[in-house]
Amino acid sequence: MMNWLTESKIPVGDTARVIFDWLQINGAFFFDWLSDTMEKLIEAILWVFQTPHPLIVVAVFVALTWVFQRRWQTCLLVLLGFLFILNQGYWEEMTESLTLVLSACVVCMAVGVPIGIAVAHRPRLYAWMRPVLDLMQTLPTFVYLIPAIVFFGIGMVPGLLATVIFVLPAPIRLTHLGISSTPRPLIEAAQAFGATRRQLLWKVELPSAIPQIMAGLNQTIMLSLSMVVIAALVGADGLGVPVVRALNQVNTALGFESGFIIVVVAIMLDRMLRVPEK
Repeated sequence: MMNWLTESKIPVGDTARVIFDWLQINGAFFFDWLSDTMEKLIEAILWVFQTPHPLIVVAVFVALTWVFQRRWQTCLLVLLGFLFILNQGYWEEMTESLTLVLSACVVCMAVGVPIGIAVAHRPRLYAWMRPVLDLMQTLPTFVYLIPAIVFFGIGMVPGLLATVIFVLPAPIRLTHLGISSTPRPLIEAAQAFGATRRQLLWKVELPSAIPQIMAGLNQTIMLSLSMVVIAALVGADGLGVPVVRALNQVNTALGFESGFIIVVVAIMLDRMLRVPEK
């Protein structure tokens, strides 16, 4: 009875395949350059984490926590978290996951914050972009892995690309919220004193939006950590590898152990970068 409807199927999948085939053929130079750039970024961050002694890295993170939070309780939490990871023997996997997370943060914040500022000053552009951001966040994350593998093969790079696509809407939305929520009296006062658009942005809007931008960074990190396991399916190293191995082997002990380490890393990073309450 419904054959007439299924016979005229809209070629969504075929269209996507044609587009990806065209990009793979004609964009090979760009994808090779992008892959090399991401690979160098990953290698640089991984070198910073794995070259020094682990205790030196722990001390640096505790010092950064003190700079950000000024609370000895938070510093103690971060210290105990890292010591627990060392005790469980997941230091190398943890540094690989942190490398993926920080690489995603660098790319997402470098791209997302300027876009968020731009759309905050152009409401019509944001109205057009909102459905695209919704699609990026609601499309199943496994779908991102298919073009990532097609264009970049397997390894850390496709995992990073899939993570960036999934996470990018968070800094865009929160930066837009922060800039567009700048109190109107502040803007009018700055304009009354002759502030240019650039001065208005750097001296009024961005300082006012710092809490939202930091919240965007926090969300970027948390969402990136949620992609650790999925990235492991395309060959990305890190804490997702033992989770996938535990799933394949139905190894409850290994799965709970590695999953708990991911939770510990998420808690530490969240407490480190949480905006202090005034």
